[in-house]
This record gives sequence, structure tokens and C-alpha cells, in this order.
Amino acid sequence: MMTASQTVKRRRSIRRGPGYITGSILIYLVVILSALVCLLPFVHVFAKSISSEALVAARQIILIPHGITLGAYRKIVADASILQAMNVSILMTFVFTALGLALTLLAAYPLSRSYMRGRRTFSFLIMFTYYFAAGIIPDYLLVARLGLLENFWGLVLPLAFSPWNLLIMKTSLKTAFPESLEESARIDGASYFRILWRIVIPLSLPILTTIALFLAVGRWNAYQDALFYIKQRTDLRPIQLKLYYLVIQATESFQSSESVVTVQTNPDVLKSACVMFATLPIVCVYPFVQKYFVQGIMIGAVKG
Repeated sequence: MMTASQTVKRRRSIRRGPGYITGSILIYLVVILSALVCLLPFVHVFAKSISSEALVAARQIILIPHGITLGAYRKIVADASILQAMNVSILMTFVFTALGLALTLLAAYPLSRSYMRGRRTFSFLIMFTYYFAAGIIPDYLLVARLGLLENFWGLVLPLAFSPWNLLIMKTSLKTAFPESLEESARIDGASYFRILWRIVIPLSLPILTTIALFLAVGRWNAYQDALFYIKQRTDLRPIQLKLYYLVIQATESFQSSESVVTVQTNPDVLKSACVMFATLPIVCVYPFVQKYFVQGIMIGAVKG
């Protein structure tokens, strides 16, 4: 029978064997390639945004910038419409995330309790809309009937509640907040709202942060609903819709112009700068919520 020290030595020898080394190399290669697939497009866009317009037009910029200039970013700062679109996106994302988080939590908390009557029926009705959606045309007609066209709330209310987020939140509350803890709080005289504010929310901070990140990133990157619902009021266009119109203008300009390298303003440079300008807020926020995001994902993966 092997001793503890012999067992440890045996495990170390197995880990240092050729099979272990080969597997580790393959894992590192897969991780590195996956990281490069995500990172290289970002580097390419950044290189174009600070490179010379003539070199970008000649398609000589791939990953390393040349003729570094910040002219495109100066044009963005000087363009009042782009700054207005950025302000709209920031406000819209904040309101959308706060409202979506509140609706998801207030729906998931009672549906996660076994004593709630009809919770299976309500859960089925909500999840049914996740698998069977009406489509774009009925959604547009509904928004029009509600008077939300050319309206800020038309970009917030229709998508604020997600059945998928509800499912994640409900599963997390079942595991992180047992009903015995709620019963103890009720015996001490706490109301449901006090339990929600003092106990449920602090215990559910990781999953709340995860869903908030889902909501914020999804709303920040979306533009299709704004394309349908905002036609006349240019002051309500978010930054992603502004980028969409820049892409259309750049494509039309490329198709109508001759293939001649010039030093005039290149739409690709401005478009790349706008992409970087619109991406930076999410990139800056993510490191502060990464810890809670990982915890929330693990809760759903392991305990859910």
C-alpha cells in the first residue's frame, strides 16, 4: 500500500508525462488562437482609426498603424451629431439596464418560491414567448399602437424584459436563497419587500451583475429597433444607428467613386474611429464587473 508521499510523487510523474505535456500544449494553442480571433479584428480597426487616410484607402493597413494621426477622432469630437448619439446611447443603456434588472428580479423572486400558486403556469406563459416570437411586423404594429414611434421609450420598453434572463435569475434564486432563510426572516417580522432588499439582493449580487452586463451590452450594441422606430427624430438616434448610417454612406461612396488613392477624407477611417469610440465605454466598464460576472456564470453552470 502506497504512502501519502508516494501517491503525491506518482501524481506528479503522471502530470509531467508526455501525454500531459502534449495535452497542455494543445489547450494553450486553442486558447491562444481563440484569443487572437477575438483580438485581431479589434487591433485592425484601431490601426485604421489612427493611420493615414491615404494608406487606409490603399488598403496598406492591417495590424500596424502607419502615418499616425488623430484627425478622425478630432472630427468625432467636433461632430455634434455623434456626441448627441453617444449621449442618447449612454442614457438609453442606463435606463434600459435598470428597468430590465428590476423587472427580471421582481418576476423571478416570486416564481422561484414553491409556495406561490400558479407559478408553473406563469413560467410557462413567459417562456412560451421565448420559443415562439411574433416577428418584426407585429412588433412594429404594437409599438405604433402604443404611440412609441419616434419616442425614447420605444427603445427601452419593448426589449426590457427577457424570458432567458428570467430563467437564469429564477434558477439562481432557488440555489442562493433557500426558502428556510426566508421563513426565518418572516418569523422575525420582515415583509416581502424588506426580505427582497435586505437579503435577496445582497445574496444575488453576482447573478444581478451578470444579467446587468447582458442587458447593457445587448442594448448598447443593438440598432435594428432604432432603425425601425426612429425615422424622423435624428436627436434620438443612438450611436450604433449612427454607425450604421456611416457604413451605408461609406459603401455608397465607395461604389460611386473611382479607384484612385487620394488624401481626402476616407469614410473607412472615420468609421473605424467611430467603432472604437463606441466600444470604449463597454471595454472600460467590463473589468470592474468581471469578478461578479464569472461568479454569476458559475452559479448558473454548476448549481443550475
